[in-house]
Amino acid sequence: MTITLYGIPNCDAVKRARAWLAEHGREVSFHDFKKAGVPADHLDAWVASAGWERVLNRQGTTWRQLDDALKTGVVDAASAKRVMREQPSVIKRPVVEWADGAITVGFDAADWARR
Repeated sequence: MTITLYGIPNCDAVKRARAWLAEHGREVSFHDFKKAGVPADHLDAWVASAGWERVLNRQGTTWRQLDDALKTGVVDAASAKRVMREQPSVIKRPVVEWADGAITVGFDAADWARR
């Protein structure tokens, strides 16, 4: 299994993550949310692994621009996944599926160095 990095190419965290992986000689497959969407089965795995509260980025511009009624309707994993499928930019980036099957959300160089 190879490493797959999910995100948006112009995201600063994704750029830093891709640079870090390249510097450390890690072979990576990149999945662009904007072009290829969010694979539903993978989103389910991310939420099961990290929790919907971690996967959903409530700090980003996309979240802040959502209708207040939509935001207040996000109360559990099912409602969060529905919003993340419709608005992939609200997913915290990058999401990485590591070769060993582990899943990480966000870029953390110290954590990644242990992999």
